[in-house]
Amino acid sequence: MTVDVPNSGSRARTRRAILDAAIAALGRNPAASLAEIATAAGVGRTTLHRYFADRSDLLAAVNTEGIARIDRAVRLARLPEGTGGDAIARLAREYFDLGDLLSLLFADPQLVGDPTWEGGADACDPRLEEVVTRGHRDGTIDPELPPGWVQSLIWSQLYAGWGYTAAGASRHDALRLVLRTLTGALAPRPDREVR
Repeated sequence: MTVDVPNSGSRARTRRAILDAAIAALGRNPAASLAEIATAAGVGRTTLHRYFADRSDLLAAVNTEGIARIDRAVRLARLPEGTGGDAIARLAREYFDLGDLLSLLFADPQLVGDPTWEGGADACDPRLEEVVTRGHRDGTIDPELPPGWVQSLIWSQLYAGWGYTAAGASRHDALRLVLRTLTGALAPRPDREVR
């Protein structure tokens, strides 16, 4: 049972810090303890328990927060606008800053119970399928690349970018390389006509 704590001012910041710490810690280790999460959030266990009575309450809040962050990224990417290739670049740009959350999704797909992610990270998001199909039609995505492959390519490049930043590269450089690689990999071969 979630403890009723008003979400204003410092309480809202504390709750946000706990959720951010939980997403980061659980993304690295799905078995991270509440004590580890509290330490990462800069709060004591007692404080954590004032916001989330037990682990299941915290996981439910992480689930809700995860869905909200993913949906926000998709909205900010404006998938219906422009070419399919441009929409994928915008989506990758928005997803880049969700590294901890997406790492958690890959480690424990059931945790983020959004119907869009049913089947885990291997299932293709229907919104992405529409973008890829549009990209096939508008000539910005190679028609030989199916949506599932494109989604896997996005994930692999994001993962490479996150690893690159963890090794000391700037966010700007890593994201630039992710987008350059994606754009190049998705582009139709010049010797082929668009169907």
